[in-house]
Amino acid sequence: MSEASTHDVVFGKVTESFGVQPEIAVAAMPDDERLWVEQENGVFFRPLLFNTVVGQWCNLLRVTRSGVVSRHRHPAAVFGYVIRGKWHYYEHDWVAEAGHFVFEPPGEIHTLAVPEDCEDMVTFFNITGAMIYLDEEGRQIGYEDVWTKIELCRAHYEKVGLGADFVDQFIR
Repeated sequence: MSEASTHDVVFGKVTESFGVQPEIAVAAMPDDERLWVEQENGVFFRPLLFNTVVGQWCNLLRVTRSGVVSRHRHPAAVFGYVIRGKWHYYEHDWVAEAGHFVFEPPGEIHTLAVPEDCEDMVTFFNITGAMIYLDEEGRQIGYEDVWTKIELCRAHYEKVGLGADFVDQFIR
């Protein structure tokens, strides 16, 4: 019996799934600084996945300054894992430090801040839906979603010489 037919007999028929996008397997913490997309002074993200079917993105957030990063809310749950440094929300009394997992419930308004004694923070975030940015009175002043993140990456990667289509490897 051939190897393929033995496999079919022992494990059942193996079929190819058509239309399945390839997996993504990349070094999350890149050696090339050009892969970090600057959102604002001292705030960068490293894209890992843009799921355009459900409006989800996974990225590393890196902050190289202290102070408020943003005040925002999400319409869906957000999951985070702190890789380096620490951060907190003004609205809570906990501090997320390296090795901590964070679950953010949908709808909550929170103000992400990096404390004075932290020079470099990196956190993995898994976000679906949007980030709705708010002013101090709770009024919307901006938003980002999977589409705005992709466009920001396209502009950045074109500017740094990687080409606008560099971001395509993360889109599913």
